[in-house]
Amino acid sequence: MSSSSSIDQPNVITCKAMVAWEAGKDLVMEEVEVSPPQPQEIRVKVICTSLCRTDITAWESQAIFPRIFGHEASGIVESVGEGVTEFVKGDHVLTVFTGECKTCKHCESKKSNMCQVLGLERRGVMHSDQGTRFSVKGKPVYHYCAVSSFSEYTVVHSGCAVKVSQQAPLEKICLLSCGVAAGLGAAWNVADISKGSIVVIFGLGTVGLAVAQGAKLRGASQIIGVDINPEKYEKAKCFGVTDFLNPNEYNEPIQQVIKRISGGGADYSFECIGNTGMVTTALQSCCDGWGLTVTLGVPKTNPEIASHYSAFLSGKTLKGSLFGGWKPKSDLPSLVNKYMNREIQVDEFITHNLPFEDINKAFTLMREGKCLRCVIHMPN
Repeated sequence: MSSSSSIDQPNVITCKAMVAWEAGKDLVMEEVEVSPPQPQEIRVKVICTSLCRTDITAWESQAIFPRIFGHEASGIVESVGEGVTEFVKGDHVLTVFTGECKTCKHCESKKSNMCQVLGLERRGVMHSDQGTRFSVKGKPVYHYCAVSSFSEYTVVHSGCAVKVSQQAPLEKICLLSCGVAAGLGAAWNVADISKGSIVVIFGLGTVGLAVAQGAKLRGASQIIGVDINPEKYEKAKCFGVTDFLNPNEYNEPIQQVIKRISGGGADYSFECIGNTGMVTTALQSCCDGWGLTVTLGVPKTNPEIASHYSAFLSGKTLKGSLFGGWKPKSDLPSLVNKYMNREIQVDEFITHNLPFEDINKAFTLMREGKCLRCVIHMPN
């Protein structure tokens, strides 16, 4: 047991949180009680949290309410639970929606980042005891992805937080706790893009543009961006996109256009929309023999993927990607260092900065396609 956990006896904290009471309805600012961290947990003062598309997908459709959403965040450790030796009060951290216990079969393998102990939590509770650390007037409020960063304070498992340099700006690096890291990792870890290759990206939101950045840094010769919003092209060029295709402007399937301008198909294609029909299109946009499609999006509907067997008979590959293949504790500190050394772009993804009370405006901006990332700043 660390000395801080034996000396400090954390109490319940009452703070402000944005609570979702119903699917698709505005979040409501509430006074919530946040329990002390239990064994192997830490309580974090959230400094900044950014809105991710996955939050919106879950808010629109999932049945677990009331709930505190948010998972892409940075903060400062307020207190630690029994048995926590890795963190002390005052440490700067990123929260992560998928953890790293470092001892399970997957954590010990170099082939996977799918922790068997602290993987994606879908039931709105803590990993350790299947309970919640939030309540409003004595009634439980559920978590999201075991993070719930739309609250001034939150409790996470110590395996779902990553200690970062205190010199790194928390209002920027919160993006590395999900979207930007997921896109870079899909390009570098999952696809392992080679120099001189042709890449096509479906969906030019934060994740798609992070894939483009990763492809550019790997020396891709052509990076084709596909999106129905023409306003995204100028921003996409900043991240390395060389060609912009709007499917609504063509009278033929977009995969045929891609095959024509790429000389037979892309070496790598990435589906970053969350549309399983688009996965098939992405597969068809790849070249025969070695074409690789990576799917990153989370679908709202129709989760099954359908594709003709001939795509695989011709040597194409379809791969999934969770958090870009990064092991969060092992790998995220090096990504933060790359940002600090100006080797990767992060600031350029931030299109809006909003105070905590305006979080519903962030939801509207993202739903209308008017932002990449809104960073929500918590009260001091």
